[in-house]
Amino acid sequence: MQGLYALYEIISLLTNVLVMLIIIQFIIGLLFAFNVVNQSNDFLMAFYNAINRLLDPILRPIRNMMPQTGAIDFSPLVLIILLQIILIVLASVIRSV
Repeated sequence: MQGLYALYEIISLLTNVLVMLIIIQFIIGLLFAFNVVNQSNDFLMAFYNAINRLLDPILRPIRNMMPQTGAIDFSPLVLIILLQIILIVLASVIRSV
């Protein structure tokens, strides 16, 4: 039982890190879109590109399955919801054991 709980905690931690990266990506994208921060800011642009490279392999399959919605990308929201569903299912499985 302790091993399952430890595994759940690790998965929960990784899920929280992914969600935070998605939120950071969203905020930096907004800052660029509304010209609050110029895209010539090398540090922020490098950080934004690094986050995009980390998240793109996860978000690409979701984007391919979703209908085109124009300029709004709902795939990060779908990923966050899926991660939360996985955590809820895992928690209920661990509780039932």
